[in-house]
Amino acid sequence: MMPSKPDKGGGSFSWSDRLRLPVIAAPMFTVSGPRLVAAAVRSGIVGAFPAINAGDAAGLESWLDQIDDLIDGNRSAYDGALCVNLVMRDPRTATHIEVLARRPVDMVITSVGAPEAAIQALAGSGTMIFADVGSLHHAEKAIRAGVDGLVLLSAGAGGNSGWLNPFAFVRAVRSMFDGPIVLSGGMSDGHAIAAARVLDCDLVMAGTRFIAARESEASEAYRRMLVACTADDIMTTRAFSGVAANMLRPSIEAVGLDPGTIAGAVLNAEDARHVYQKSQQEGATRWRDIWSAGHSVSGVRAIASVAEIVAAMEAEYSAALANMRERDIVSSVGRSAFRGGRFAQFA
Repeated sequence: MMPSKPDKGGGSFSWSDRLRLPVIAAPMFTVSGPRLVAAAVRSGIVGAFPAINAGDAAGLESWLDQIDDLIDGNRSAYDGALCVNLVMRDPRTATHIEVLARRPVDMVITSVGAPEAAIQALAGSGTMIFADVGSLHHAEKAIRAGVDGLVLLSAGAGGNSGWLNPFAFVRAVRSMFDGPIVLSGGMSDGHAIAAARVLDCDLVMAGTRFIAARESEASEAYRRMLVACTADDIMTTRAFSGVAANMLRPSIEAVGLDPGTIAGAVLNAEDARHVYQKSQQEGATRWRDIWSAGHSVSGVRAIASVAEIVAAMEAEYSAALANMRERDIVSSVGRSAFRGGRFAQFA
């Protein structure tokens, strides 16, 4: 068996104690902006965004300033946490890391590439380094690299998705890793959060429900489509990014493409970028015109504010815990469970 966690990393997980719910508002390409992130933090969860959404290093500095101003100017009873997602193979990431070394955040999630550069540069900053992984092989590599935690991308996540069943994935990883685990994929409501806690996850990552938030950068048409769709409207295809991605079938049809033809298309990442690149002048553009969503889209029933979404999740989570207690399903969840804004054992 692999060691549970190498003596590297070193970020503090103490910020998790102040969260209202064990939820990360997922860092979503083109969707997560300062307003969404700040609203998530003010609502008592983790607000996250991809650094590439902000552009270059100066853009990242500007976004961090905007988020600080939005949080400070709208203080609430809750105090969440801030997370930045680093796409390790992006050429701007080295300068993004330099910014985060000067301006530490609570949490960094590395994606698409090895996490070592972030681990080394941010050592001693207090930032927890998590790696986004979609397989046991990549989980093992991240553990060896010395990450503080793992984000498990399971089947059902919106956009570029994993393929493993979340139950099997979490338990397989937990058998070799005792650090913090975040489960991503299908986290539609508070009942899903409770189920993840039973699996011994520390946090969940929810994306699709927050795309429909009023504070997101999604278009109004995108939000309305999410409300109108169900899980049956999700199509998995490699056509748009070169890897398996969950997309909204109606958005594919709306731009004149045939889902039947697209479904079986297998393009590598470079070809997909060429065909559906953002800069092309004609034709549909991925992410801008062709929209992603996860299996949890059935749980998106209305366009709402982040505060309203989090309040609903909290009520759902409390109902799920009460139901488990009433049915005597469990007396405790893993090592601890979120309740009342703190980690606490079930009564």
